[in-house]
This record gives sequence, C-alpha cells and structure tokens, in this order.
Amino acid sequence: MTEYSRGIDRLDWSDATKVPFQVYTDDSIYKLEQEKIFRGDTWCFVALESELPESFSYKSTFVGDVPVVVTRDDKGEFYVWVNRCSHRGAEICRNRHGKSEDGTFTCVYHQWAFNAAGDCVGVPFRKGHQGKGGFPKDFKPSDRPLQKLKVESLGGVIFASFANEGPALKEYLGPEMVQMMSRVLCKPLEYLGVTRQYVNANWKLYTENTKDPYHASLLHLFHATFGVYRSTMGGGCQVGGPLGMHSLLSAYIIENEDKSEYEKGDLRTYDTDVKLADTSVLQVIPELDPVFTNHIQSIFPSMVLQQIHNTLAVRQILPKGVDRFELIFHFFGYQDDTPELKAERIRQMNLVGPAGYISMEDGEATELVQNAISGDPNHHSLMAMGEDGDESTLLSETLLRSYWKGYREIMGVSCLLYTSPSPRDKRQSR
Repeated sequence: MTEYSRGIDRLDWSDATKVPFQVYTDDSIYKLEQEKIFRGDTWCFVALESELPESFSYKSTFVGDVPVVVTRDDKGEFYVWVNRCSHRGAEICRNRHGKSEDGTFTCVYHQWAFNAAGDCVGVPFRKGHQGKGGFPKDFKPSDRPLQKLKVESLGGVIFASFANEGPALKEYLGPEMVQMMSRVLCKPLEYLGVTRQYVNANWKLYTENTKDPYHASLLHLFHATFGVYRSTMGGGCQVGGPLGMHSLLSAYIIENEDKSEYEKGDLRTYDTDVKLADTSVLQVIPELDPVFTNHIQSIFPSMVLQQIHNTLAVRQILPKGVDRFELIFHFFGYQDDTPELKAERIRQMNLVGPAGYISMEDGEATELVQNAISGDPNHHSLMAMGEDGDESTLLSETLLRSYWKGYREIMGVSCLLYTSPSPRDKRQSR
C-alpha cells in the first residue's frame, strides 16, 4: 500500500451519503487518483476523429495530467503516445494541433525523430563521427519507442488507456452507456469548434455537477425560465458501467407539466419577467430519437457527451492540480447536416461553454465549493436525495452515490463498510 492510499483510508467512509471534503483538497489523494484512475484501468476521451481529418495530422492533449499526442497515419489509423521523448524526456509536440508534412515528429532537443505510431525512426550521430563517440554498437532506435497507449474509437470518438491488459472499451462502458452514446454518435461527425476555460476547483466537483440533476434548474435561470430543463419535466437518471461510475441525465417536455413549485415565486431561477431580445437560440429542430431537451452523459473519469436542444458536444475534464482543472467543449455536428441545421448548432453553442447562457454558472459553483471547504477539510458533503435504483426522477442524488461507491473501489479504499440509507432512515434524519 502506498503512502497516498494510507491517507485516503484514514477518511470516514462509513456512510454512503457522506463524502469527506479531503478528497477535494488533499494533494496526496490527487496524486493517487492520477495513478489509480487516469493511469489505471480506465478509458479517457482524447479526440474526435474529425479533429484529425488528414494523414499525419495530430493533436496534443492530456490523460489526467500526463501530456499525450493523438496522431493519424497515412492509412487512417489513430495512435496515442506520451508527449515525452524516449531519449531525455523532452516534450516533442509543442503545438495543440497541426500536421506533420513528412509524417515524423522530431524532438527539438536532440532531434530524435518518431513516426505517427510513436516508433523511433531517426537518431542523429547514432554511430558517432569519424569512429568516435556515438551510441553502443548494439543500440537500436527501434528499442526506444515512445510510451504508447491503447486506442479504440466509438462513433467517431477516440479513447485511450494506459492499461494494456485492461477491459475493452465497450466492456468498460457497459451496454447501457454504449446504447445511449449511439443515440448521439449515430452518424459521421463534423468538428465545429472548441472553447476552453480554467476553473479553480477540484476536477471531481465538475464530475459531480454533470451527475447532479437536482442543481440544474435551481442554479441555471436560463434552464428553468425558458423550459430547457426543469426538475418537473419528464426524464430521469441512468447508471452504467461495471462500477456504476458512468451516468446519463435526460429530460424531455411533457404535457401538463406541474410548474407550481416554480410559479410560487420562491425560486430565483424561474423568472417570467426575463425575456430574450432574440429568441432564435430557443428554436429546436427535432432530430434524435427519443427526443430529449437534455442528454448529459458522464463517462468516468473525464468525458461528458452532451446534447442540449440541437447543440452537440464532448466535454473534456483535464485535472491541473488538486484545486484546478481545464474544461474543454468540443462542438460537433453531422456531416450530412443541412446548412440551416449547421447554423442552428453553431448559434446554440452559445448555450454552453465559458460564457454560455446555461453553463457559465457551473464553473462558478464548483469554485464556491472549493473556496468554502479548503479551510476546514474535516467535514463532508451530503448526498442523500432519492432512493437507489429509482431512475424515474430528476430529484435524486443516486448517481452521485453510485459514483462515489465506484470511486472507493477503484482507489482501493480498504474501508468499504458503508450502507445506503433506507427511506425510513432518510425520514428520520430530516
């Protein structure tokens, strides 16, 4: 057992509805997450295939806090390798994206060259000069490839894993999550653009946010006021994956929606006096079956597949330390979109992202939590809403409890003796 894991084992995990604040503030736990989660038996989103449309195009990104490069060779195969030269460890690719004209990637430090697959194909002065210097006679460049990750794609989305002996992608996702991902990833994709923001909070706070149906119409005025998402709409929560760490939140419009809880005037995020000067952003072209206003699918540890009205995106969560992460929205449409539908998707990109009408509050909310818990780590979050197994309501925290149960298992926490609250227990605790 490592020094890191002893620290996490000392936390109180006895109640499944309570999560110790230290998991968001303890640097040793963050380091253990990089080892157990991001470099463990998980799959992380790294790119859309449509981001790399040509042979020898590439993209620099991260798996956890490890820098990696996604490449496409001249046969259309995708590769992912750690962005670290196998000679002296220097960064190889220094641009976010681009294209290698000759198909090689060269380290600027000593000009070692690698092909798209990450194999070493060139070492200057390997045999020295005029019989002097150089590497040993038995040295072979082929013995010094870059560190390679396992790669699989689903519906035009590229995933990578450090675990060569780990589960296949579809096994890791589970049939329920694959089925619902296929609802959105149903046709060849076209890349539309990207937004980036840095948030001063622990990465798991944003993961929780994407699994929390309770907050959505209480934090976001745009959601509740304009009927994009309300807790009184139709919809529900779905858990997926072998450890129950993936999830889907879905919402849809229903007839005779009971909005009395909002209309009483007690909730600040339902305000009929708020108007849009241009309502075109609310126009919706029905296209996916079943018809949802929201499809928020969280794939552990760092991906969210999103459909809100007609805007489609893959969100990528990149940890940058115990109290900071980068959030990237990769927007896409379909290659057969009409010009009108493509324009609609681009207009609705304004719903999300750093200044999105809906999602700009999410980053602020996670920072509010981080700011408040940093000075007193000896308390806990409470996640007791809803009954486990009930997927028919948007007023539930069952996805969060399932997430933290899986988190404890994947992190190797030794104290796994916890109990979920019964309805009676929850009534008595009120």
